[in-house]
Amino acid sequence: MWSLPKGHVEPGETREEAAIREVQEETGISGRILAPLGAIDFWFVADGRRIHKTVHHFLMEMVGGQLSADDAEVVEVQWVPLTDVISRLAYADERRLMESVPQLLADYG
Repeated sequence: MWSLPKGHVEPGETREEAAIREVQEETGISGRILAPLGAIDFWFVADGRRIHKTVHHFLMEMVGGQLSADDAEVVEVQWVPLTDVISRLAYADERRLMESVPQLLADYG
């Protein structure tokens, strides 16, 4: 199941700093935030408890690093053409966020 990198905010971190760190940990890529993509709220169960999580996603550009799946939580990482990303993503909420990327890139550049 393909999904976007995500994780948690460490104490003292901003959402943006956490996103940059998590992308680097999960993919090996160092990024710079270009724009917010939006947030996704969901619930899951862990250790018998129901947990609410909000994930803030950001559009980033690569500034360094090398693609790597060294993180134990990651099975595989891969560069995917922007035109193919939406069809690869397993979660509808992430697919909806990605629909705004072409316009964000046009506005940015």
